[in-house]
Amino acid sequence: MSRYITLRLAKGILTFFIAVTITFLIVRLMPGDPTTALISDSLSPEDALVLKESFGLDKPLYQQYFLFIRNLLKGDLGYSFFYKDSVASIIGNKLWWTLLLMGSSLFVTLLIGIPLGVISAKHQGKLLDQAINVAVVIGVSIFVPLLAFLLLYSFSFKLMWTPIGGAYSPGIDSSQMFGSVVSHMILPCATLVITYLASTVLYMRNSMLDVLKEDYVRTAKAKGVNDRKVTWSHALRNALIPTVTVTGLMIGKMVAGAVLTETVFSWPGVGTMIYDAVQKQDFPLLQGAFLVLAASVVVMTLITDLVVAWLDPRIKL
Repeated sequence: MSRYITLRLAKGILTFFIAVTITFLIVRLMPGDPTTALISDSLSPEDALVLKESFGLDKPLYQQYFLFIRNLLKGDLGYSFFYKDSVASIIGNKLWWTLLLMGSSLFVTLLIGIPLGVISAKHQGKLLDQAINVAVVIGVSIFVPLLAFLLLYSFSFKLMWTPIGGAYSPGIDSSQMFGSVVSHMILPCATLVITYLASTVLYMRNSMLDVLKEDYVRTAKAKGVNDRKVTWSHALRNALIPTVTVTGLMIGKMVAGAVLTETVFSWPGVGTMIYDAVQKQDFPLLQGAFLVLAASVVVMTLITDLVVAWLDPRIKL
């Protein structure tokens, strides 16, 4: 394994354990008593104390932390106070909905954003470039929940073109499931795409403008190589390097955006589950969700680093 991959893995592991520590502290410093979801009024004080002891809630904070790390290394994310089930099982049922939404949104964002950025760079200073730049400014300024509510109100309540919420219509058979999921995913996906498309277009445009000034591009044009071939075959690969790097950073923001978007559209993913866990003060479920999302971001960032290394010949894998 090369030094580059080793360093990236070490960085990812360190980042994850920092996220573990921060999550542990934030969840336990939240206002309110999380044991209220665990202990009912019918329990005697003695039984309540025994129940607290069984979950380690009577121990000092540092002992709870080491117990949490030990369980985490064994793959035990804890037990949900509210749902009365293992956190891993609950998240397992929700995570793939979030990954489906995020993966689809990221794919569409890159599919549209990269060509738009290239086109904008090729028409620098012209009307098309100015129109794209105006759209980018608007996109960067949009607040995710506000956009989600606007889309929901316009297309679901007023026009009634799309379903109001959820991931699929209840009572349908398996043959209709794919179409139902796609129709329900249109608005949540559009919310994330519109929000993060602007950044992709902007970085791709600026990167392409820099690459088009390079000597090898000028040389290729001087040799009579077709302008379209120079742009899409020669310049694009190098222009993608900073864009892919920024995409890795954008994934973290998209996770936060997905949490808000899922809540608005009642999408049954980890985001909606986090909102419910906060409302119910279910801190084992809350910290488990944060850790799974943190791990997902670390893994996707590592994949991004590997893609950058593949695109950039100066980096040896």
